[in-house]
Amino acid sequence: MSKGRSAHALGGVCLIWQVALMAATRSKVWEVPTTSSNVSESLQWQPHCHYRHHQDRVRITAEMPPRLDGTWLSTRCEVRPGPEFLTRSYTFHPSRHFQALQHYYADSGCENPAYSLAIRGRLRIRQASWITRGATEADHNLSGVAIVVHSLAAKQKLTSRLPPSCVGPSLARLLPGKPQDLYNTRAGRGCLEAMGFSMMELDLVRVETQQRDHGEKIQTLFLGDIHTDWTQRTHYRPTGYQQPLQSAMHHIHPCLVCALVYRSTEQRPPVIPRQTQTPVSLSGRWVSQQCETRPTVLFLTREFHFDPDQQAWEGIYRHYSDPLCSQNTFTLRASGHYAQGNPSVKVPGATEFVFKVTEVRVTAEDESTAKLLNRTKPGKCGQAGEWKVGAEQGLSTTHGCTVLGIKLPHKEYELFKVELDHRRHPLLYVGERPTDGSSPDRPMRRATSFQAPLKLCSATERQPPSRYGSGFKSKQVQVDTNGTGRLTQILLVVLGSALCSWNWVF
Repeated sequence: MSKGRSAHALGGVCLIWQVALMAATRSKVWEVPTTSSNVSESLQWQPHCHYRHHQDRVRITAEMPPRLDGTWLSTRCEVRPGPEFLTRSYTFHPSRHFQALQHYYADSGCENPAYSLAIRGRLRIRQASWITRGATEADHNLSGVAIVVHSLAAKQKLTSRLPPSCVGPSLARLLPGKPQDLYNTRAGRGCLEAMGFSMMELDLVRVETQQRDHGEKIQTLFLGDIHTDWTQRTHYRPTGYQQPLQSAMHHIHPCLVCALVYRSTEQRPPVIPRQTQTPVSLSGRWVSQQCETRPTVLFLTREFHFDPDQQAWEGIYRHYSDPLCSQNTFTLRASGHYAQGNPSVKVPGATEFVFKVTEVRVTAEDESTAKLLNRTKPGKCGQAGEWKVGAEQGLSTTHGCTVLGIKLPHKEYELFKVELDHRRHPLLYVGERPTDGSSPDRPMRRATSFQAPLKLCSATERQPPSRYGSGFKSKQVQVDTNGTGRLTQILLVVLGSALCSWNWVF
Protein backbone atom coordinates (compact mmCIF):
# COMPACT_ATOMS: atom_id res chain seq x y z
CA MET A 1 0.00 0.00 0.00
CA SER A 2 1.38 3.44 -0.94
CA LYS A 3 2.15 6.05 1.69
CA GLY A 4 -0.71 8.25 0.42
CA ARG A 5 -3.22 5.40 0.66
CA SER A 6 -1.89 4.47 4.08
CA ALA A 7 -2.43 8.01 5.32
CA HIS A 8 -5.92 8.03 3.85
CA ALA A 9 -6.76 4.72 5.48
CA LEU A 10 -5.34 5.90 8.80
CA GLY A 11 -7.53 8.98 8.57
CA GLY A 12 -10.61 6.80 8.13
CA VAL A 13 -9.67 4.63 11.12
CA CYS A 14 -9.09 7.73 13.23
CA LEU A 15 -12.44 9.17 12.20
CA ILE A 16 -14.27 5.99 13.22
CA TRP A 17 -12.35 5.91 16.49
CA GLN A 18 -13.28 9.51 17.29
CA VAL A 19 -16.97 8.87 16.67
CA ALA A 20 -16.81 5.79 18.88
CA LEU A 21 -15.17 7.79 21.65
CA MET A 22 -17.82 10.48 21.39
CA ALA A 23 -20.55 7.91 21.71
CA ALA A 24 -18.77 6.34 24.68
CA THR A 25 -18.49 9.62 26.59
CA ARG A 26 -22.24 10.30 26.17
CA SER A 27 -21.60 13.97 26.77
CA LYS A 28 -24.34 16.40 25.85
CA VAL A 29 -21.65 18.63 24.35
CA TRP A 30 -21.53 16.21 21.42
CA GLU A 31 -25.25 15.69 20.97
CA VAL A 32 -26.29 16.90 17.56
CA PRO A 33 -28.97 19.60 17.77
CA THR A 34 -31.68 19.68 15.15
CA THR A 35 -31.75 22.48 12.61
CA SER A 36 -34.49 24.18 14.61
CA SER A 37 -32.11 24.81 17.50
CA ASN A 38 -30.61 28.21 18.13
CA VAL A 39 -27.38 27.63 20.02
CA SER A 40 -25.11 30.66 20.35
CA GLU A 41 -21.44 30.70 21.30
CA SER A 42 -19.62 33.84 22.30
CA LEU A 43 -16.12 34.85 23.26
CA GLN A 44 -14.50 38.10 24.30
CA TRP A 45 -10.78 38.50 23.89
CA GLN A 46 -8.13 41.18 23.94
CA PRO A 47 -5.06 39.69 22.26
CA HIS A 48 -2.05 41.53 23.56
CA CYS A 49 -0.13 43.53 21.00
CA HIS A 50 -3.23 43.51 18.75
CA TYR A 51 -6.05 45.25 20.51
CA ARG A 52 -4.23 47.57 22.86
CA HIS A 53 -7.14 49.88 23.51
CA HIS A 54 -10.47 49.22 25.15
CA GLN A 55 -12.36 50.37 22.09
CA ASP A 56 -10.74 47.57 20.07
CA ARG A 57 -12.05 44.69 22.15
CA VAL A 58 -13.78 42.03 20.08
CA ARG A 59 -16.83 39.96 20.96
CA ILE A 60 -17.30 36.91 18.74
CA THR A 61 -20.60 35.05 18.46
CA ALA A 62 -21.52 32.02 16.36
CA GLU A 63 -25.14 30.93 15.94
CA MET A 64 -26.24 27.39 15.26
CA PRO A 65 -27.82 26.89 12.85
CA PRO A 66 -26.05 29.66 10.91
CA ARG A 67 -27.88 32.34 8.95
CA LEU A 68 -26.44 32.45 5.45
CA ASP A 69 -28.83 34.86 3.72
CA GLY A 70 -26.99 37.56 1.82
CA THR A 71 -23.83 37.95 -0.23
CA TRP A 72 -20.38 36.88 0.99
CA LEU A 73 -17.16 38.08 -0.62
CA SER A 74 -13.44 37.47 -0.89
CA THR A 75 -11.37 40.15 0.82
CA ARG A 76 -8.17 39.38 -1.07
CA CYS A 77 -6.78 37.35 -3.93
CA GLU A 78 -7.14 33.80 -2.61
CA VAL A 79 -4.68 30.96 -3.12
CA ARG A 80 -5.90 27.37 -3.26
CA PRO A 81 -3.77 24.21 -3.46
CA GLY A 82 -2.42 23.59 -6.93
CA PRO A 83 -1.91 26.50 -6.90
CA GLU A 84 -5.10 28.21 -8.03
CA PHE A 85 -5.69 31.95 -7.70
CA LEU A 86 -9.27 33.14 -7.40
CA THR A 87 -11.87 35.47 -5.92
CA ARG A 88 -15.36 34.40 -4.82
CA SER A 89 -18.82 35.93 -4.46
CA TYR A 90 -21.55 33.70 -2.97
CA THR A 91 -25.19 34.74 -2.55
CA PHE A 92 -27.68 32.72 -0.48
CA HIS A 93 -31.45 33.26 -0.55
CA PRO A 94 -34.18 32.43 2.01
CA SER A 95 -35.57 29.96 -0.55
CA ARG A 96 -32.35 27.91 -0.05
CA HIS A 97 -31.20 28.70 -3.59
CA PHE A 98 -27.71 30.07 -4.08
CA GLN A 99 -25.61 31.65 -6.82
CA ALA A 100 -21.85 31.51 -6.67
CA LEU A 101 -19.26 33.29 -8.78
CA GLN A 102 -15.71 31.99 -8.88
CA HIS A 103 -13.17 34.01 -10.84
CA TYR A 104 -9.88 32.27 -11.66
CA TYR A 105 -6.67 34.07 -12.60
CA ALA A 106 -3.40 33.36 -14.35
CA ASP A 107 -1.36 35.18 -11.70
CA SER A 108 -0.98 35.25 -7.92
CA GLY A 109 -2.16 38.87 -7.69
CA CYS A 110 -5.53 38.29 -9.45
CA GLU A 111 -4.71 40.89 -12.08
CA ASN A 112 -5.08 38.67 -15.17
CA PRO A 113 -8.50 36.91 -15.29
CA ALA A 114 -8.47 33.51 -16.98
CA TYR A 115 -12.05 32.25 -16.64
CA SER A 116 -15.12 32.60 -14.43
CA LEU A 117 -17.65 30.03 -13.24
CA ALA A 118 -21.30 30.92 -12.57
CA ILE A 119 -22.77 28.26 -10.27
CA ARG A 120 -26.41 27.71 -9.30
CA GLY A 121 -27.95 25.30 -6.85
CA ARG A 122 -29.73 24.66 -3.56
CA LEU A 123 -28.33 24.29 -0.06
CA ARG A 124 -29.99 22.44 2.79
CA ILE A 125 -28.75 23.06 6.31
CA ARG A 126 -28.72 19.77 8.21
CA GLN A 127 -27.28 19.49 11.71
CA ALA A 128 -24.35 20.32 13.92
CA SER A 129 -21.24 18.44 12.88
CA TRP A 130 -20.25 15.36 14.85
CA ILE A 131 -16.67 15.83 13.70
CA THR A 132 -15.93 19.57 13.68
CA ARG A 133 -17.29 21.12 16.84
CA GLY A 134 -18.97 24.48 16.20
CA ALA A 135 -19.63 23.73 12.53
CA THR A 136 -22.89 22.82 10.79
CA GLU A 137 -23.24 20.17 8.12
CA ALA A 138 -25.16 20.89 4.93
CA ASP A 139 -26.05 19.25 1.61
CA HIS A 140 -25.75 21.02 -1.72
CA ASN A 141 -27.33 20.21 -5.08
CA LEU A 142 -26.06 21.84 -8.26
CA SER A 143 -28.52 22.85 -10.96
CA GLY A 144 -26.07 24.49 -13.35
CA VAL A 145 -22.48 25.60 -13.95
CA ALA A 146 -21.54 27.96 -16.76
CA ILE A 147 -18.06 29.06 -17.79
CA VAL A 148 -16.81 32.27 -19.39
CA VAL A 149 -13.20 32.43 -20.60
CA HIS A 150 -11.60 35.85 -20.77
CA SER A 151 -8.92 35.28 -23.42
CA LEU A 152 -7.90 32.82 -26.11
CA ALA A 153 -4.74 32.06 -24.12
CA ALA A 154 -6.85 31.13 -21.11
CA LYS A 155 -9.02 28.86 -23.29
CA GLN A 156 -5.98 27.06 -24.70
CA LYS A 157 -4.49 26.50 -21.27
CA LEU A 158 -7.80 25.25 -19.87
CA THR A 159 -8.52 22.84 -22.72
CA SER A 160 -4.96 21.49 -22.70
CA ARG A 161 -5.57 19.80 -19.33
CA LEU A 162 -9.03 18.42 -20.12
CA PRO A 163 -9.89 15.12 -21.83
CA PRO A 164 -11.06 15.27 -25.48
CA SER A 165 -14.59 14.30 -24.48
CA CYS A 166 -14.90 17.60 -22.60
CA VAL A 167 -13.18 19.80 -25.15
CA GLY A 168 -15.47 18.56 -27.94
CA PRO A 169 -19.03 19.18 -26.76
CA SER A 170 -18.46 21.71 -24.01
CA LEU A 171 -15.48 23.91 -24.78
CA ALA A 172 -14.81 23.79 -28.52
CA ARG A 173 -17.25 26.64 -29.18
CA LEU A 174 -15.96 28.81 -26.35
CA LEU A 175 -15.39 32.44 -27.24
CA PRO A 176 -13.96 35.02 -24.84
CA GLY A 177 -16.77 36.74 -22.98
CA LYS A 178 -19.49 34.28 -24.08
CA PRO A 179 -21.07 31.96 -21.44
CA GLN A 180 -21.08 28.24 -22.13
CA ASP A 181 -22.79 25.58 -20.02
CA LEU A 182 -20.45 23.08 -18.41
CA TYR A 183 -23.09 21.31 -16.38
CA ASN A 184 -26.86 21.20 -16.05
CA THR A 185 -29.42 18.70 -14.76
CA ARG A 186 -29.26 16.77 -18.05
CA ALA A 187 -25.48 16.50 -18.29
CA GLY A 188 -22.90 14.63 -16.22
CA ARG A 189 -20.14 16.08 -14.07
CA GLY A 190 -17.18 14.50 -15.83
CA CYS A 191 -15.85 17.78 -17.17
CA LEU A 192 -16.23 19.50 -13.80
CA GLU A 193 -14.19 16.79 -12.10
CA ALA A 194 -11.52 16.99 -14.79
CA MET A 195 -11.17 20.69 -13.95
CA GLY A 196 -10.85 19.88 -10.25
CA PHE A 197 -14.13 21.68 -9.61
CA SER A 198 -16.15 20.85 -6.52
CA MET A 199 -18.56 22.67 -4.23
CA MET A 200 -18.04 20.25 -1.34
CA GLU A 201 -16.93 23.33 0.62
CA LEU A 202 -20.64 24.09 1.11
CA ASP A 203 -21.09 20.90 3.12
CA LEU A 204 -19.47 22.44 6.23
CA VAL A 205 -20.44 25.97 7.30
CA ARG A 206 -19.93 28.33 10.21
CA VAL A 207 -20.85 32.02 10.53
CA GLU A 208 -19.11 34.25 13.06
CA THR A 209 -20.05 37.79 14.04
CA GLN A 210 -17.41 40.08 15.49
CA GLN A 211 -18.72 43.02 17.48
CA ARG A 212 -16.18 45.61 18.54
CA ASP A 213 -16.79 47.95 21.44
CA HIS A 214 -16.63 51.01 19.19
CA GLY A 215 -19.56 49.69 17.14
CA GLU A 216 -17.97 48.00 14.13
CA LYS A 217 -19.67 44.75 13.12
CA ILE A 218 -17.99 42.12 10.94
CA GLN A 219 -19.57 38.88 9.75
CA THR A 220 -17.49 36.05 8.29
CA LEU A 221 -18.55 32.85 6.56
CA PHE A 222 -16.31 29.83 7.05
CA LEU A 223 -16.76 27.11 4.43
CA GLY A 224 -15.13 23.69 4.27
CA ASP A 225 -11.45 23.31 3.44
CA ILE A 226 -10.13 22.26 0.03
CA HIS A 227 -8.05 19.07 0.01
CA THR A 228 -4.37 19.77 -0.67
CA ASP A 229 -4.18 16.69 -2.93
CA TRP A 230 -5.73 17.58 -6.29
CA THR A 231 -6.87 13.98 -6.88
CA GLN A 232 -8.87 13.98 -3.63
CA ARG A 233 -10.56 17.36 -3.74
CA THR A 234 -13.67 16.47 -5.78
CA HIS A 235 -14.95 13.91 -3.26
CA TYR A 236 -13.35 15.09 -0.01
CA ARG A 237 -15.87 15.94 2.71
CA PRO A 238 -14.29 18.79 4.69
CA THR A 239 -13.53 18.76 8.41
CA GLY A 240 -11.70 22.09 8.54
CA TYR A 241 -12.13 25.54 6.97
CA GLN A 242 -10.62 27.57 4.18
CA GLN A 243 -10.06 31.31 4.44
CA PRO A 244 -13.43 32.93 5.25
CA LEU A 245 -15.61 35.19 3.14
CA GLN A 246 -16.99 38.41 4.62
CA SER A 247 -20.51 39.75 4.47
CA ALA A 248 -21.16 42.39 1.81
CA MET A 249 -23.05 44.36 4.48
CA HIS A 250 -20.71 43.86 7.43
CA HIS A 251 -17.05 43.68 6.49
CA ILE A 252 -13.76 45.28 7.43
CA HIS A 253 -13.56 48.86 6.20
CA PRO A 254 -11.98 49.94 3.98
CA CYS A 255 -12.02 46.90 1.68
CA LEU A 256 -11.33 47.73 -1.95
CA VAL A 257 -11.32 44.08 -2.98
CA CYS A 258 -14.77 43.57 -1.42
CA ALA A 259 -16.23 46.34 -3.57
CA LEU A 260 -14.63 45.01 -6.76
CA VAL A 261 -15.81 41.44 -6.12
CA TYR A 262 -19.32 42.61 -5.19
CA ARG A 263 -19.76 44.46 -8.51
CA SER A 264 -18.35 41.64 -10.62
CA THR A 265 -20.22 39.35 -13.01
CA GLU A 266 -19.08 36.24 -14.85
CA GLN A 267 -18.41 38.45 -17.88
CA ARG A 268 -16.76 41.25 -15.89
CA PRO A 269 -14.42 39.67 -13.35
CA PRO A 270 -12.75 41.88 -10.75
CA VAL A 271 -9.18 42.95 -11.47
CA ILE A 272 -7.30 43.43 -8.21
CA PRO A 273 -4.98 46.49 -8.23
CA ARG A 274 -1.33 45.60 -8.05
CA GLN A 275 0.15 45.81 -4.58
CA THR A 276 3.68 46.83 -3.76
CA GLN A 277 5.78 43.71 -3.34
CA THR A 278 6.50 43.23 0.36
CA PRO A 279 9.85 41.57 1.12
CA VAL A 280 9.83 38.59 3.47
CA SER A 281 11.17 39.95 6.74
CA LEU A 282 10.47 37.55 9.59
CA SER A 283 12.04 39.54 12.41
CA GLY A 284 9.78 39.94 15.44
CA ARG A 285 6.81 38.12 16.91
CA TRP A 286 3.79 36.92 14.91
CA VAL A 287 0.47 35.74 16.37
CA SER A 288 -2.79 34.18 15.21
CA GLN A 289 -5.61 36.66 14.63
CA GLN A 290 -8.32 34.14 15.47
CA CYS A 291 -8.92 30.63 16.71
CA GLU A 292 -7.77 28.39 13.87
CA THR A 293 -9.19 25.05 12.76
CA ARG A 294 -7.31 22.29 11.04
CA PRO A 295 -8.86 19.18 9.50
CA THR A 296 -9.82 16.36 11.88
CA VAL A 297 -10.87 18.42 14.88
CA LEU A 298 -7.84 20.48 15.80
CA PHE A 299 -8.37 23.95 17.24
CA LEU A 300 -5.26 25.98 17.95
CA THR A 301 -3.47 29.31 18.00
CA ARG A 302 0.08 29.86 16.76
CA GLU A 303 2.77 32.26 17.96
CA PHE A 304 6.22 32.66 16.41
CA HIS A 305 9.40 34.51 17.19
CA PHE A 306 12.10 34.75 14.52
CA ASP A 307 15.68 35.88 15.03
CA PRO A 308 17.17 36.49 11.56
CA ASP A 309 20.64 37.20 12.97
CA GLN A 310 20.85 33.71 14.46
CA GLN A 311 18.46 32.19 11.90
CA ALA A 312 16.62 30.78 14.90
CA TRP A 313 12.91 30.42 15.51
CA GLU A 314 10.52 29.48 18.28
CA GLY A 315 6.85 28.57 17.94
CA ILE A 316 4.13 28.13 20.54
CA TYR A 317 1.09 26.07 19.55
CA ARG A 318 -1.78 26.14 22.02
CA HIS A 319 -4.33 23.39 21.39
CA TYR A 320 -7.96 23.63 22.46
CA SER A 321 -11.05 21.47 22.59
CA ASP A 322 -13.46 24.12 21.27
CA PRO A 323 -13.78 26.38 18.19
CA LEU A 324 -13.41 29.56 20.26
CA CYS A 325 -10.06 28.46 21.71
CA SER A 326 -11.20 28.97 25.30
CA GLN A 327 -10.56 25.46 26.71
CA ASN A 328 -6.81 24.81 26.60
CA THR A 329 -5.77 21.13 26.50
CA PHE A 330 -2.04 21.18 25.86
CA THR A 331 0.68 23.52 24.61
CA LEU A 332 3.69 22.81 22.42
CA ARG A 333 6.81 25.00 22.38
CA ALA A 334 9.12 24.14 19.49
CA SER A 335 12.40 25.69 18.44
CA GLY A 336 15.19 25.27 15.94
CA HIS A 337 16.82 26.97 12.97
CA TYR A 338 15.78 27.95 9.46
CA ALA A 339 17.27 28.87 6.11
CA GLN A 340 15.71 31.15 3.50
CA GLY A 341 15.64 29.79 -0.02
CA ASN A 342 14.66 31.10 -3.44
CA PRO A 343 11.50 32.90 -4.55
CA SER A 344 8.77 30.39 -5.33
CA VAL A 345 8.21 29.53 -8.98
CA LYS A 346 4.78 28.00 -8.37
CA VAL A 347 3.45 30.81 -6.16
CA PRO A 348 4.94 34.13 -7.33
CA GLY A 349 5.48 36.55 -4.47
CA ALA A 350 6.14 33.76 -1.97
CA THR A 351 9.52 32.54 -0.72
CA GLU A 352 10.74 29.04 0.02
CA PHE A 353 12.21 28.16 3.44
CA VAL A 354 13.63 25.09 5.15
CA PHE A 355 12.94 24.72 8.88
CA LYS A 356 14.59 22.33 11.29
CA VAL A 357 12.93 21.44 14.59
CA THR A 358 15.53 20.48 17.20
CA GLU A 359 13.62 20.85 20.48
CA VAL A 360 10.00 20.51 21.59
CA ARG A 361 8.57 21.05 25.06
CA VAL A 362 4.99 20.15 26.04
CA THR A 363 2.73 21.44 28.81
CA ALA A 364 -0.36 19.50 29.85
CA GLU A 365 -3.00 22.13 30.57
CA ASP A 366 -5.47 19.92 32.45
CA GLU A 367 -5.55 16.73 34.48
CA SER A 368 -6.98 14.55 31.72
CA THR A 369 -4.14 15.44 29.36
CA ALA A 370 -1.55 14.72 32.04
CA LYS A 371 -3.12 11.33 32.76
CA LEU A 372 -3.18 10.39 29.09
CA LEU A 373 0.49 11.31 28.62
CA ASN A 374 1.41 9.40 31.74
CA ARG A 375 -0.08 6.25 30.19
CA THR A 376 2.44 6.27 27.33
CA LYS A 377 5.14 3.63 27.31
CA PRO A 378 8.54 4.56 28.78
CA GLY A 379 10.82 6.09 26.18
CA LYS A 380 7.94 7.15 23.89
CA CYS A 381 6.94 10.59 25.22
CA GLY A 382 9.14 12.34 27.76
CA GLN A 383 9.45 11.06 31.32
CA ALA A 384 6.62 8.55 31.73
CA GLY A 385 4.67 9.09 34.93
CA GLU A 386 6.12 12.57 35.44
CA TRP A 387 3.53 14.62 33.52
CA LYS A 388 1.80 17.21 35.73
CA VAL A 389 -0.66 19.99 34.94
CA GLY A 390 1.15 23.24 34.16
CA ALA A 391 4.62 21.66 34.23
CA GLU A 392 6.57 21.83 30.98
CA GLN A 393 8.54 18.77 29.90
CA GLY A 394 11.05 18.34 27.09
CA LEU A 395 10.89 15.56 24.49
CA SER A 396 14.52 15.46 23.38
CA THR A 397 15.42 12.39 25.47
CA THR A 398 12.70 10.33 23.75
CA HIS A 399 13.25 11.91 20.31
CA GLY A 400 9.69 13.17 20.28
CA CYS A 401 6.30 11.89 21.39
CA THR A 402 4.47 9.22 19.42
CA VAL A 403 1.05 9.96 20.91
CA LEU A 404 1.29 13.60 19.74
CA GLY A 405 2.85 12.77 16.37
CA ILE A 406 6.16 14.50 17.15
CA LYS A 407 9.49 13.28 15.82
CA LEU A 408 12.85 14.87 16.66
CA PRO A 409 14.87 16.15 14.95
CA HIS A 410 12.56 17.09 12.11
CA LYS A 411 12.93 19.07 8.86
CA GLU A 412 10.17 20.73 6.83
CA TYR A 413 10.08 22.54 3.49
CA GLU A 414 7.96 25.63 3.91
CA LEU A 415 6.42 28.47 1.89
CA PHE A 416 6.13 31.99 3.34
CA LYS A 417 4.60 35.19 2.04
CA VAL A 418 4.21 38.66 3.59
CA GLU A 419 1.39 41.05 2.67
CA LEU A 420 -0.08 44.21 4.18
CA ASP A 421 -3.63 44.37 5.56
CA HIS A 422 -6.10 47.22 5.12
CA ARG A 423 -4.29 49.20 7.85
CA ARG A 424 -0.90 48.57 6.25
CA HIS A 425 0.10 46.14 8.99
CA PRO A 426 2.26 43.16 7.94
CA LEU A 427 0.63 39.74 7.66
CA LEU A 428 2.62 36.52 7.46
CA TYR A 429 1.18 33.67 5.39
CA VAL A 430 2.65 30.24 6.16
CA GLY A 431 2.19 27.20 3.91
CA GLU A 432 -0.98 25.17 4.37
CA ARG A 433 -0.62 21.85 6.15
CA PRO A 434 -1.33 18.67 4.12
CA THR A 435 -4.93 17.55 4.59
CA ASP A 436 -3.96 13.90 5.09
CA GLY A 437 -1.85 14.75 8.14
CA SER A 438 1.50 14.04 6.48
CA SER A 439 4.51 16.34 6.71
CA PRO A 440 6.13 18.48 3.98
CA ASP A 441 9.45 16.77 4.69
CA ARG A 442 10.54 16.77 1.04
CA PRO A 443 10.80 19.61 -1.47
CA MET A 444 8.07 18.11 -3.69
CA ARG A 445 5.66 18.21 -0.72
CA ARG A 446 6.08 21.93 -0.17
CA ALA A 447 2.74 23.74 0.17
CA THR A 448 1.19 25.67 -2.72
CA SER A 449 -1.40 27.51 -0.59
CA PHE A 450 -1.55 29.17 2.81
CA GLN A 451 -3.03 28.99 6.29
CA ALA A 452 -4.74 31.89 8.05
CA PRO A 453 -2.31 34.82 8.24
CA LEU A 454 -0.38 35.76 11.36
CA LYS A 455 -0.14 39.37 12.45
CA LEU A 456 3.07 41.12 13.46
CA CYS A 457 3.53 42.33 17.01
CA SER A 458 5.97 45.19 17.46
CA ALA A 459 9.47 43.75 17.40
CA THR A 460 10.58 46.27 20.03
CA GLU A 461 7.71 46.11 22.49
CA ARG A 462 8.36 44.67 25.93
CA GLN A 463 6.60 41.39 26.55
CA PRO A 464 5.23 40.45 29.99
CA PRO A 465 6.84 37.48 31.70
CA SER A 466 5.28 34.10 30.92
CA ARG A 467 6.01 30.54 31.90
CA TYR A 468 7.03 29.86 28.31
CA GLY A 469 10.21 31.89 28.66
CA SER A 470 10.69 33.66 25.35
CA GLY A 471 7.11 32.88 24.34
CA PHE A 472 4.27 35.35 24.52
CA LYS A 473 0.54 35.40 25.08
CA SER A 474 -1.82 35.65 22.15
CA LYS A 475 -5.24 35.62 23.76
CA GLN A 476 -6.70 36.51 27.12
CA VAL A 477 -10.20 35.11 26.99
CA GLN A 478 -13.37 35.56 28.93
CA VAL A 479 -15.92 32.90 28.06
CA ASP A 480 -19.63 33.68 28.03
CA THR A 481 -20.76 30.08 27.44
CA ASN A 482 -21.68 27.20 29.71
CA GLY A 483 -20.56 23.59 29.69
CA THR A 484 -16.81 23.95 30.26
CA GLY A 485 -16.95 21.28 32.93
CA ARG A 486 -17.31 18.59 30.27
CA LEU A 487 -13.76 19.06 29.07
CA THR A 488 -12.65 15.75 30.55
CA GLN A 489 -15.03 13.76 28.36
CA ILE A 490 -14.22 15.51 25.09
CA LEU A 491 -10.48 15.58 25.67
CA LEU A 492 -10.13 11.98 24.47
CA VAL A 493 -11.61 13.04 21.16
CA VAL A 494 -9.28 16.01 20.81
CA LEU A 495 -6.17 14.04 21.70
CA GLY A 496 -7.43 11.23 19.48
CA SER A 497 -7.21 13.71 16.63
CA ALA A 498 -3.69 14.65 17.65
CA LEU A 499 -2.78 10.97 17.75
CA CYS A 500 -3.92 10.60 14.13
CA SER A 501 -2.25 13.82 12.95
CA TRP A 502 1.40 14.45 12.14
CA ASN A 503 1.00 18.04 10.94
CA TRP A 504 1.48 20.05 14.12
CA VAL A 505 4.47 22.13 12.97
CA PHE A 506 3.58 25.59 11.61
